[in-house]
Amino acid sequence: MEKIVLKYYQFPLNNSLNSVQQNNLKLKICTIKNVVLVKFYQNAVRVFYKNCVEKAAVYQIMGYNADISAVAKPKALVQKNINEELNTYKRDAVISLVGFVGFQALKKFAPQAYMSLKIVRSLFVLGIARNVIKNGIEGFIKDGQPNADTLTSTAVIASVLAGKPESSLSLMTLSNVAEMLTIYAAERARKHISNLLQLDQQFVWRVADDGHEEKVPIEQIKVNDVIAVHTGEKICVDGMVLSGNAAIDQASITGESNPAMKGEKDPVYAGSVVQGGQLTVLVQKVGDDTSLARIVHLVEDAQTRRAPVQNFADRMANMLVPISFIGAAIVYGATRDWQRVLNLLFIDFSCGLKLSTATAISAAVATAAKQGILIKGGNYIEALADIDTVVMDKTGTITIGVPKISAVHTVDSVCEKEMILLAASAEIHSVHPLAVAIQNYVEEKGWQVPDHINSDTVVAHGMEANVADFEGFKGGNIIVGSRHFMTDRNVSGLDSFEDRKIPAGYNILYVARDNKLMGVIVINDPIRPQMKKTFNQMRRHGIDEIVMLTGDSKDVAATVAQKMGIDSYFAEILPEDKANIVNFLQKNGHVLMVGDGINDAPALAFADVGVTLGGRRTDIAVESSDITINSDNPTKLMDALELGQNTMRLIRQNFTATITINSAAMLLGALGKINPLVAAIIHNTATLAVVLNSARILMPKRGSLMNK
Repeated sequence: MEKIVLKYYQFPLNNSLNSVQQNNLKLKICTIKNVVLVKFYQNAVRVFYKNCVEKAAVYQIMGYNADISAVAKPKALVQKNINEELNTYKRDAVISLVGFVGFQALKKFAPQAYMSLKIVRSLFVLGIARNVIKNGIEGFIKDGQPNADTLTSTAVIASVLAGKPESSLSLMTLSNVAEMLTIYAAERARKHISNLLQLDQQFVWRVADDGHEEKVPIEQIKVNDVIAVHTGEKICVDGMVLSGNAAIDQASITGESNPAMKGEKDPVYAGSVVQGGQLTVLVQKVGDDTSLARIVHLVEDAQTRRAPVQNFADRMANMLVPISFIGAAIVYGATRDWQRVLNLLFIDFSCGLKLSTATAISAAVATAAKQGILIKGGNYIEALADIDTVVMDKTGTITIGVPKISAVHTVDSVCEKEMILLAASAEIHSVHPLAVAIQNYVEEKGWQVPDHINSDTVVAHGMEANVADFEGFKGGNIIVGSRHFMTDRNVSGLDSFEDRKIPAGYNILYVARDNKLMGVIVINDPIRPQMKKTFNQMRRHGIDEIVMLTGDSKDVAATVAQKMGIDSYFAEILPEDKANIVNFLQKNGHVLMVGDGINDAPALAFADVGVTLGGRRTDIAVESSDITINSDNPTKLMDALELGQNTMRLIRQNFTATITINSAAMLLGALGKINPLVAAIIHNTATLAVVLNSARILMPKRGSLMNK
């Protein structure tokens, strides 16, 4: 199945015409009364209103016109429908319970009146069951097969025809109560992170040019404004610290309970709280552009993307409905006992299978988001449970991704400053961690990087630039990169460094001027803390193979692989090679790919599950991946894997419990050991129990990895 890449575009207010081209898919918005969020899929577009507004837009897809009403409902309207549904079940449960008690009292104290009101009793029951009967008939006509409501409506009609409408009245009472509690439990799973992710800060301190702080509503804050945040206040923007120091609780973003220390030039995110200290922050993102808003959008969208196990539960439930009908027919033919028939009709497998599975997936997505793990759909929860091969990018994933220069070796005629500045000029526009190490080194020294005339990136090899003479140093054609790159360009003098003592496992950048070697820069990129622990935990939880991919040299890759106990590695590879390796590994297993850079995007998209890790990930890597982990803590990888495994284990538990309990109840009912009221109690209790069992994901046991 081809991987779908999800992208977000924000259209400005009062824009009369917008046109976007993405993968040959055109979208034109003509009359917009509010901001809309547009999500591009492989061959479709979904448009979501930010607020409830009129359906005043018309969009054109691939030459076909369609009304905006075809898209998803606004969030407020969805919530309104849920509340109305809850109130309907609550009202019907109370009315049916009062009616049941009233009829039983009438039967005991005025039996003649009770018998004379048979038609009234029947009409009352049919009125209570009106929605179930309607849905049962519509489902049968539309789908061509009976569903759970068809089974329930048949039971109601059968009880009325048998002259025992109270039997189905008790069923409707229990059913309405169970539905009410089930919706409540499922809604609780969907809302579990709402308190964590909401911005309840209504005002913010804006800093004027003269340093004066003014309290203004959040809506007035714009990009490039400067705000002050004090102890106990919640940060409501994404930005960069200009001054101050503070301990920040950013659990809503990273899922980590330990506060992070923030100082000058550090990033801060909306939704985090200042526990101690104060900061002056340059505003970079506001409103729906913040990381917090992105989390909310991702979680909301993930709730709508079904896992294959949900489709399986639906198919299984629909297949089991006819079994109840067949069983009821057989029992009636053998016993002519309507009570036994009602026992079988009052029991179905559909509710327990469907609702418990949907609740488990929803709860898992919400729990992951609370921990700073953003899963883009329930299908990836299921895929996580099957992973047996983990593929890791090295730089920025296994390692911290902030390399530092540990040594500089030059030829006799070249000084360190000369070579470093020439290399920095060639690498000035590169965001590769090794290039950043050179740039940071120059900044620490207080040197001025010379301008280059032009530069060119040679993917997976290095950089090439023409640099003019500067500060008394000679410029020229500068090449910075691997030894293999130098060999390809016929650089002379490489043999002079063969005997130099360079530590094994370090990154080595060769620098040449006019095809003559100037020297080498030795760079070390430390391994992430707890990465080895994460690998060990993975192996204990069913991961058979851990593979490392890197564009670094074989010596560096071999050292890291040996130190981390990695099964195999591929070094000096191009981005397309990573995708090919992932495809090859998928022939023999289920692959999870972890990366953070532009060069990892193809592999992330092709893997069964693609994961971006850490705060230094690129936007294209996030878009290509299925799971985004905001934290730099690698143990979150294990949390995600264990969450998927636990969720699927719990779903299989619910399947077993639902089928076993309901099958036993059907057998007891067919044998006449229970009455319809007991059958209804068993069925609805079992349904509620498995739904609540699914909701346990929201409340993991103390010490569980899911509780970190």
